Amino acid sequence: MMEVGYKEVVEALERRGIKAVFLPTVQEARRELLARIPAGSRVGIGGSMTIQDLRVEEELAARGCEVLWHWRAPSPGEVKQLRRRALTCDFYLASTNAITRDGRLVNIDGSGNRVMGMVYGPPRVILVAGINKLSTNLEGALERVRREACPPNARRLGLKTPCAATGECNDCNTPDRMCKVLTIIEGKPNETELEVILVGEKLGY
Repeated sequence: MMEVGYKEVVEALERRGIKAVFLPTVQEARRELLARIPAGSRVGIGGSMTIQDLRVEEELAARGCEVLWHWRAPSPGEVKQLRRRALTCDFYLASTNAITRDGRLVNIDGSGNRVMGMVYGPPRVILVAGINKLSTNLEGALERVRREACPPNARRLGLKTPCAATGECNDCNTPDRMCKVLTIIEGKPNETELEVILVGEKLGY
């Protein structure tokens, strides 16, 4: 883990208008996330191993929330529809690929639905990130995404990319390339309440 204090990162996010809190454990983060979402809310979820690891989906459904997650699409033909509908929800849950010491959120996406959901559409966005997502600077954040996030995700999705085979980014131009959209969130989007729950354990890729 890099030498960056949690308080430092939380304060940097807050200076950028992004609400942030640090919680030591996954269990505390799960409770905090659930506490922020009222019963009966419509909740969209972007592609996120972190949110899957938190296992909040069933609890939200039990509270009468409508949960829209393309990973749970009944058929391949409904994936696109669920991605779009998730962007109209009251809440949007996801993680971020990397957080810099000075509070910038760095993300790389294939379709763009996840990064779109973070900045415009759902009025309230909650990102949960483990300590493995922290990076010293922007250069380190981009390196982290290309080395530690994209290759394992490409393998998980069965994509035919060089990184899925070698574990290293080759800046490819294959049809399955998943790093087609790069976003750097420098501050709170004008029409979106953006919140970060930083967790003192590793979560996701």
